[in-house]
Amino acid sequence: MNPQKHEEHIQHTFDSYCKKVLKYTMFDYYRAIKRRSKREVVFSDMSVHEMAELSVTDEYFADEFVFNVLGENISIANAELAQALSVLSSDMRDIVIMYFFFGMNDREIAEHLNMARRTVAYQRTNTLRKLKDLLQGIDI
Repeated sequence: MNPQKHEEHIQHTFDSYCKKVLKYTMFDYYRAIKRRSKREVVFSDMSVHEMAELSVTDEYFADEFVFNVLGENISIANAELAQALSVLSSDMRDIVIMYFFFGMNDREIAEHLNMARRTVAYQRTNTLRKLKDLLQGIDI
């Protein structure tokens, strides 16, 4: 066989191989699109109920109540707790918030509010009792 003819044959074989690869890759691509289109649903074709199942509504700062203690804003999302806290006097509310939200002990709270430590402890326990009664629906 002629070397030039042999090279030409190799080129034609490679050309045919490349064309087949491109042809079957195209078939695979069209099959994948067809498979995907059977599973996909257009948003405009969905009902309101189906759309609601797929969506999530962020409720950031929707019903939050803010109390300012020691120059920091404390957000409380529970409406019942926020309402019960708003009924309390500012000192009592500050003591409870400092204790639970800031993690301060009675001595640290007493230093900030210029009170005796025992007074803070007494007011904290008394306030917690009032909060419990308020949250259980007992009028004080």
